[in-house]
Amino acid sequence: MNNQLANDQNSQKVNFDLEERTAIFGEKVIDLVKKIPENSINKRLIEQVVGAAGSLGANYCEATEAESRNDFIHKVGIAKKEARETTYWLKMIVAAEPNLKEEALKIYQEAKELNLIMNAIVIKSSTKIN
Repeated sequence: MNNQLANDQNSQKVNFDLEERTAIFGEKVIDLVKKIPENSINKRLIEQVVGAAGSLGANYCEATEAESRNDFIHKVGIAKKEARETTYWLKMIVAAEPNLKEEALKIYQEAKELNLIMNAIVIKSSTKIN
């Protein structure tokens, strides 16, 4: 699991570390769902968790290109919600496939951390600096 696009761009931007982290997070979710057997329940769970995890990173990337402070806060807020949604879908995956609990728990912890990071960014960005 390597993020070739990000690794090929030796960027020194501070934002890039979080962009990289969210991309790796999305890749880990993809790796997890590749292990899930196909059936009608799992298909829906896979679509939801991949969508939420991918949206987390995509919205953070959009935030780094925001047109205003409000736009930035809005996009990071969406990324925060997507991190939280990912935790929900991971719980449902474990309910459907208990054998994936250990791996899902590691991803769940990362989703919680990303949620907290996004929340801190929103709070800091929303606070007026005098």
